Amino acid sequence: MSLEPGDSQEEQPALVPSLFPRIPPTLYFSTANEKVELLPAEQRRLLKWKMSTVTPNIVKQTIGRSHFRVTKKSHDWLGCWGHHMKSPGFKAVGEHQKLNHFPGTFQIGRKDRLWRNLSKMQVRFGKQEFSFFPQTFVLPQDIKLLRKAWEEGGAKQKWIIKPPASARGIGIQVIHKWSQMPRKRPLLVQKYLDKPYLISGNKFDLRLYVYVTSYNPLRVYMFSDGLVRFASCKYSSSMKTLSNKFMHLTNYSVNKKNSEYQTNSDYKACQGHKWALKALWQYLGSKGVNTTLIWEKIKDIVIKTIIASEPYVNSLMKLHVRTPYSCHELFGFDILLDENLKPWILEVNISPSLHSNTGLDVSIKGQMIKDLLNLAGFRIPSREDVVTPCSSASSSTSSLCAGNGERPKVDLSADEKVKRAFYLKQGEDLMHTVLDVLTPEEIRVLAESEDELNRRGEFERVFPSPSSSRYLRFFECPRYLNILLDEWEQKYWNNRAKCISLLRPLCQQGVHLGTSDPAHMVRNCRTMKGKHKTRRESGSFKMLKSVCLCSGVSPAPAPGLNTTDRTWLALPEPGTGFIPVIHLSYGS
Repeated sequence: MSLEPGDSQEEQPALVPSLFPRIPPTLYFSTANEKVELLPAEQRRLLKWKMSTVTPNIVKQTIGRSHFRVTKKSHDWLGCWGHHMKSPGFKAVGEHQKLNHFPGTFQIGRKDRLWRNLSKMQVRFGKQEFSFFPQTFVLPQDIKLLRKAWEEGGAKQKWIIKPPASARGIGIQVIHKWSQMPRKRPLLVQKYLDKPYLISGNKFDLRLYVYVTSYNPLRVYMFSDGLVRFASCKYSSSMKTLSNKFMHLTNYSVNKKNSEYQTNSDYKACQGHKWALKALWQYLGSKGVNTTLIWEKIKDIVIKTIIASEPYVNSLMKLHVRTPYSCHELFGFDILLDENLKPWILEVNISPSLHSNTGLDVSIKGQMIKDLLNLAGFRIPSREDVVTPCSSASSSTSSLCAGNGERPKVDLSADEKVKRAFYLKQGEDLMHTVLDVLTPEEIRVLAESEDELNRRGEFERVFPSPSSSRYLRFFECPRYLNILLDEWEQKYWNNRAKCISLLRPLCQQGVHLGTSDPAHMVRNCRTMKGKHKTRRESGSFKMLKSVCLCSGVSPAPAPGLNTTDRTWLALPEPGTGFIPVIHLSYGS
């Protein structure tokens, strides 16, 4: 909502504290009706945003309210909203910098790659799970298959042709004759969805905003609002109308050229050729439509589509990105509802338009960008990244900055690798025990996920969620951190206060930093009853547990343990000061 003349701006703190001790705060971003307090000058001068010719004005305005300065020359920028670049270019991004893309997302951002990857998923898991995209052919490779399908479809079948890497409706045609097919250039050809759901006789599609903060573990958010884009001519299925782009295409860049196009500046109104998504839900709800069911189906499409890109992105992240902190990405999903209100995916945009030329656009995109940047978790650089320490801060924010100097150990220890390997080889029967013992990295991941969820604004986290376990089978290979977060969600989704209280003492003691041996923090070891045995390819696996009381003296080893034992801290016992320490040892 825009600020009216004379309205006062509510001042907000410049930094958002973590839910957990010894984890640094993040910078706060606002909408136009808020004012962000100034950081001390020595910190404020670090707030530099890399200039890009494609940075949208709505992003510039949002970062400006948080006192960022746009710079062309500086190499010590904190954020950039720019073009997608080739994967090797990500190597130049520093550990304290954030870029608005992941390497490899063109695997769903290019139309031809999107359909190839979804088709592979359909072959692996069946049409029942992947029936949300029309039959598609990529030319010239699929020309023979297309010809066969064309003949089977008959003279009444309509087809839509698209360049594989275009946007804004450029090069798109609806045809029904083979002679109309362009020759000798790459094309995407799809069966045309010729029975769309109509409102007042007009076809429309949905532009939804999907935000991914991490690919490993995968964390996917959907913004609660979006845009409903109408074709500006009433729809007809007649073959004679196929050349009318104002009837068959819903792109704003196409329809704004029609003299009959009507703008809409009221985000609550169901008028004109562009609505807010929330206005559409209200309209359909008044007609007795179950909009919650439609939204759930759309979430299913989004999750499966993002998973289709996951193996490519994670592979390139390992090769070219120094730290997962450096990447995040906003996707624009275009969805069509057919006459039965079934959602179909049309395409995915990896650089969705954020131009805001009406009050409707500003209202939706302004709130979305504010919430996105808060979710992103921008931090003031640590001492290792910049020369100037933040300990000299004189304002109320200085205490929040103090944690920046504590840098966690990011490389996996041998212990952490052992635990990962063990659980990745287990079946579902043992997965519920993955939370019994938490390594430093796991504490960091869980704390980061809880902090992120706390900053979500009007975004909804759709993966992981209490019901997202069913999607784990769609991953090309299992990811340990996805399993960890899935178990965490199943256990604590309806009691976030409890899970936060479990992590806080571990962070207070610095266990998440992974810089010291957890065994040095315990004493008075007592052996727990019971042993768990499972079979491994290399022999038996013995899990021995001992519970210790925090004090600061190394414990005596539990019976049967030797120098190859693995040691981790477990979650504190609720209502006590006990921190269990679990030892794992191997025997042949």
